[in-house]
This record gives sequence, structure tokens and C-alpha cells, in this order.
Amino acid sequence: MTHIVTAQEAVTAAECFDSMEPTNAELDAIDAEMPVIRAELDLLDAQIIVIDRTPTELDARRIRRARRRLLAAHRDQLNGTDSRTGGAA
Repeated sequence: MTHIVTAQEAVTAAECFDSMEPTNAELDAIDAEMPVIRAELDLLDAQIIVIDRTPTELDARRIRRARRRLLAAHRDQLNGTDSRTGGAA
């Protein structure tokens, strides 16, 4: 009887864990995108609120404000500024 064996050694979870961690550059990129991510979440929250009902005037204002904040966050990201601090990033 011939035994079939693998040609590679078994890989443990501990060995793979180190390669799964984000690099400092990736963490910096995420940090730079956080204002846009937060603005997108605010807009999504405002849209979810009215998903199963007719939007009131207050709901419409909330969605408009969230859209403006998202556009401002995108603008600031492209310009390399931060509207919360009023200066360059």
C-alpha cells in the first residue's frame, strides 16, 4: 500500500497571523479616509431612517446635510485639507 503525503509542511494559524496585519502605510491610508467613511455612514443612516416611510421635511434636511458633509469630506480629501481643523493635513 502506498501512502499519500503532502509535499509541504502544515501551516499553522500563528504563522499566517503576522502576514494578515495591516502595514503602517495601510493604517495611515485608512486614517486619512476616516472623515469620508464617517460622512458616508451618516448619509447611509439618514437614508435607512426613511427606507420604509415617506420622508418628512426634517428627514429631507437630514439627508441634504449628510450629502453636503460627504461632498465636503471628499473635497477636503482631494485637496489634502481637513475642514475640522481648518488647515492642511
